[in-house]
Amino acid sequence: MGEETWRNQALAPFATLPWQTRGRLHVEPGSPSRSPFQRDRDRIIHSTAFRRLKHKTQVFVYHEGDHYRTRLTHSLEVAQIARTICRVLRLDEDLGEAVALAHDLGHTPFGHAGEEALHAAMTGHGGFDHNAQTLRILTKLEERYAEFNGLNLTWETLEGAVKHNGPLLKQGRTLQQLPAAIVEYCQDHDLELGGHAGPEAQVAALSDDIAYNNHDIDDGLRAGLFEIADLMDLPLVGEMFSIVTQKYPGIDQARLIHEAVRRVINAMVEDVLAETRRRLKDAAPKSVADIRTLGRPVVAFSEHMAATDRTVKAFLYKRMYEHWRLNRSHSKARRVVADLFGLLFAEPNCLPSPWRERAEQAEPQARARLVADYIAGMTDRYALDEHRRLFDLYE
Repeated sequence: MGEETWRNQALAPFATLPWQTRGRLHVEPGSPSRSPFQRDRDRIIHSTAFRRLKHKTQVFVYHEGDHYRTRLTHSLEVAQIARTICRVLRLDEDLGEAVALAHDLGHTPFGHAGEEALHAAMTGHGGFDHNAQTLRILTKLEERYAEFNGLNLTWETLEGAVKHNGPLLKQGRTLQQLPAAIVEYCQDHDLELGGHAGPEAQVAALSDDIAYNNHDIDDGLRAGLFEIADLMDLPLVGEMFSIVTQKYPGIDQARLIHEAVRRVINAMVEDVLAETRRRLKDAAPKSVADIRTLGRPVVAFSEHMAATDRTVKAFLYKRMYEHWRLNRSHSKARRVVADLFGLLFAEPNCLPSPWRERAEQAEPQARARLVADYIAGMTDRYALDEHRRLFDLYE
């Protein structure tokens, strides 16, 4: 596919233009049929880490129900929202999708409970950060190609994966305070950690917010952690449930939830589009470089929608993430991760090959990181099975 074909996609001048990519760390010939960002997206989808997201949960442990969101279904939903927003704003859809699909690759089993436990276990060894782990996966841990480790993605996709939530060097934060994986990679391939990412990565970040807020409402209702009546005082959410109830009296609950949630998603997407257009008009960027150096995000919620978003998050935190049933589940998950790390770090000969050979030869700091990589790559199911194999005397 030539440059002229890409131009005919009518990308905006401030989009991240694929024919102006900064390239890959390891130089590769271009593809005649796919843009650089299409190739990045395809490599992510075909990666082992992406397949594992099928059995990694966000809130519920995998065995608690087949219909709750997993990291995989969440990533697909984020990618769908990101493509829609990118298309309307004339940004590069493939780059927005690639960042959306990659953003959760570094998560541990058992969601944030697993990450908290692994970070605690890695105290004194550099800690654990899922964003840095995503970069490790994309640049080192995936072993698929003959000439390099990692997926060798473009600078722009890696920048988006690392900086989609904003600059890493901000509010006095120094390079020494960042995860070592990010600092080390940037020594060879500078991702410009002090600036904002391009607009497609900013779209992926907002799409993540839109997806998980609304889908956690859906999952929370399905799990019986709260009722529809509890949502009626929430801004936007309660309004949409009222509209659907009035328009379709007697509608069954499953349809009511879906109709209301899809309206909330649509309202949030339309708000992002309106606010982003306003900011683009004020900033008048002539290139993606202008967006990176603007000093603030160009893709954003309006002040009113941002306040609504914070209110919904506060509700979900109190009524869902801190629910006693989930606290019990997360407590068990943290113990599983802590047990696995403690044993495998102390006895690396219990690791399977080739992890065992690497860990036995490594200094303590490097061994801890290897064990963290091994555990972080586990699915919920594999972590529970591995814990049973290692700790159940009758297994």
